[in-house]
Parts: sequence; structure tokens; C-alpha cells
Amino acid sequence: MSIAVSTITDRIRRRVLLEGIDLGGDRARAADIAREEVRGYAEEALGSSLPLVHDEEATTREVLARVTGFGALQPYLDDPEIEEIWINAPSRVFVARGGVPELTSTVVPETDLRDLIERMLQSSGRRVDLSSPFVDASLPNGERLHVAVPEVTRRYPSVNIRKFSRRIRDLSHLVEREALTAQAAEFLQLAVLAGCNILVSGATHTGKTTMINALLSSVRSEERIVTVEETFELDLVARDVVALQCRQASLEGTGEITLRRLIKEALRMRPDWLVVGEVREAESLDLLIALNSGMPGISSIHANTARDALVKLSTLPLLAGRNIDSAFVVPTVASCIDLVVHLEMTASGTRHVGEILAPTGTVTGQVIEAATLFNRGRAQLESSGSPPPRTAKFEAHGLDAARVLRRSL
Repeated sequence: MSIAVSTITDRIRRRVLLEGIDLGGDRARAADIAREEVRGYAEEALGSSLPLVHDEEATTREVLARVTGFGALQPYLDDPEIEEIWINAPSRVFVARGGVPELTSTVVPETDLRDLIERMLQSSGRRVDLSSPFVDASLPNGERLHVAVPEVTRRYPSVNIRKFSRRIRDLSHLVEREALTAQAAEFLQLAVLAGCNILVSGATHTGKTTMINALLSSVRSEERIVTVEETFELDLVARDVVALQCRQASLEGTGEITLRRLIKEALRMRPDWLVVGEVREAESLDLLIALNSGMPGISSIHANTARDALVKLSTLPLLAGRNIDSAFVVPTVASCIDLVVHLEMTASGTRHVGEILAPTGTVTGQVIEAATLFNRGRAQLESSGSPPPRTAKFEAHGLDAARVLRRSL
């Protein structure tokens, strides 16, 4: 947000409080106030040291979007306990708290819902229409938006908003929430410091994005991170970060930027770490090629178990073309991936690490051999006590991972 927009927004909010105006219930009145305040600020800025407004119409639109929020959904977006919001129909507005879904009493009329979708997409520059009935985008505060519209859906647009917890910034916060033990957190921190390639796996809603954020908090301050995502979701606390996201094709069918293209471009940006938010298709091949060149990296994948994640990562690159053979892919996965951190969610909505697996680098009959370093017992994540099968990266940085793993024995 620019200084000018921030200043004007604050002025409008003060005026609303003083005059008791309901901007949410009167959009025309809100637009009039926004135009008045932008014009007044622009005139004041000409004769003072305030930053100038170069485009009053654009500034008015941005201020209006910020002061009116997202209507009936705004209270849910502001509630830190709510993780996700989704709409199936005007009277079917759901939220999830602690992983548990609940139907709200909120009703969003169909005309308001379509207007709301347009407003949410306004800041992203993306569109949704009959020719492109799906869209993924990021809201101004970082929430992930997914929309599907009829005729793909039966009658009403389907809206899903995924919020990301900014209260979890590093592995210690996950320990506090009993998502993993202090011992496992220390081991993962050493793995990041050693430059290990880590694959984060799990089903939907298990916290894969949160885990990647936490892992990357351990990256050395002098290291440069380049992230590649379909839409911006990662929110890193690091000194040197470049974030890239895909772009839809235009109405003419041109200008699309895919994950595969972004991974290739990211390698030209001097990364010390390459982070691919999630691999689903042929971009997994480009990720493996990058990791095979010695580039440390982290990515996530949907899978039921840690071993299933290795199998899936060995299969997805085959989608890149007929010239890609499993005889190349499987050994590459075995040699590139150092750790698989598998996440789970219980029926009560609790998220935790279920297993940490370390491939040995050996392939037997197209099966990647791997050692279990941590596994969840009845109460908590427990160390197997076995050292990681490959220790060269740890030793190169003077780190003793085996000592951490033996501590519970």
C-alpha cells in the first residue's frame, strides 16, 4: 500500500467513525466519500511534502476496495481463528476453525456474490468468465482465492478462500503446537543449514505451506531464496527473497507463464535456494533437474504417505513427454531428495508431522529405498535412533545430525 493510499484510507476511517457512516451498506456513498477524500488529498499534496497522487481514479478504486473490504466475508477474513472460508450458494457460507468446518448464518445474495468476486480479483489482475471458468489468485493480505463459475458449477459460483497463519513463523512455533517434537525440529533445522533437499508431503489442509515457511526460517541470512508458485501463498521471513507466480493466458490465448517456465527463469536469478510451492504435473521434471545440479530446494506434493510421495514424484515427470523415461526419473529422485516430511491431520482438525523419511539413494527394482528417521507413535513423534543414511551434506557444514537422532536412546 502506498503512503498516499494509506493516508487517505485512514482519513476516511476517521470520518466514518465521527459521522457514523455505514460504508458497507451504501456503496454509492462510499464511492463519493472516497472521491472527495482523494481529491482533497491530491490538492493538499500539491502544496506540501505529502506524496503526490498521479492517478486519482486508480487511487480512488484502491481506497474504496480497502475501506469497504469484502462485505459479509470481511469479519471472517479478520478473525484469526478462521482458517478457511468457502461459499457453495448464497445461503451456504462455510468457515473452518481448527480444521473443523461449520455452516454460518451469513447469506450472500447472488448479485452481491458476483460483485464480491470481481472486487476480490481486482487487485490480482486475473479474470474468471465463461472462457476461463476457474481462477486462482491472491487477495491483498495474502489469502489464496479459488473461484469456479457456471456452467462448470451447477448454478452458483463456488468460492474458496484459504488463509495462512502468520502466527507460525518458525519450527519452534510448531513445537509449541505439538506438531512435532523439539528433537525433530532441531534435526530439520540442521537439515536446512546443511542444504538438504526436502519434500513436504500430505493431504489437502495438512499444513504443507506452513511447514515450508517454518523450514525456510532456518535458512542462513546471507542466502538468497527464489520461490515459484501458481499463486502467491508462501510468506517468508528472510532477508533476500524473490517471489514468482504464474500468469493466466490473455483473452487472445497468449502471455501464459507456467510453473515450468518460472523454474527455468528462477535458475537465472542466482538462487541459493529454489522453492517450488507445489508440484502437480510436468514441472516436477524441471524441479528434479534443478536439484540434480546441486541446487538446494524445497517443494510440496499431495500424497497419503511419505513413501507414496516418492512414488508420485517419480511418476509426475513422465507427463513431460514420451522421451522421459522412468529409468532416468527414479534414480534421480532417489539421489536428489534427502528428506520427506509427511504431514497429517486428525479427525479433530489437529495437524502434525506423521513421519520423516530419508531416501538412501539406492533403487531396488524401481523402488526407492528409504530409512524412517521419525515416526509418530501413540503419543508423539519418535526418533528411530538411526543416523541419516547420507551424511555428506551435514559433514560438509560441520553438523552432527546423528547426535541429534541418538539423543532419545
